[in-house]
Amino acid sequence: MDELATQEAMLQFEYFDNETAFALGLQLTQSARRETMPLAITVRRHGQVLFHSALPGTSPDNDAWLARKCRVVERFSQSSLRVGESFRASGGSFEADSGLDPREYAAHGGAFPVIIRRVGVVGVIAVSGLPQREDHAFVVREVQAFLADAR
Repeated sequence: MDELATQEAMLQFEYFDNETAFALGLQLTQSARRETMPLAITVRRHGQVLFHSALPGTSPDNDAWLARKCRVVERFSQSSLRVGESFRASGGSFEADSGLDPREYAAHGGAFPVIIRRVGVVGVIAVSGLPQREDHAFVVREVQAFLADAR
């Protein structure tokens, strides 16, 4: 849990506009293609999809997972993995204890908040196609690289 909170504290943007979303989405897509990962990728700000790609091996199911994971980030302002881990750490499960419809919300790894420093959460970066911890790790790795290049 501490590591997930630290990731969110460290991976923050100075600004996040449409061009930033496109550049980040393109980087995620290119990395996934290089590694032949079957990922669907979305980048959203204030509920608007600013970037989306679906690589070979994905299906409409991946888009449904993206939507469900993004809703978790938008509601809790934390990564979808962190939200799920929080429920598990307290001895419960997100599906049983959140009071939210699991057909609409999925606290599985792969959706990460877009946080603007001194502003807060303004969007979501999400992937679907790998096991949840791998989805999460891919997003974190790519956001770290993107932010390092921006400096």
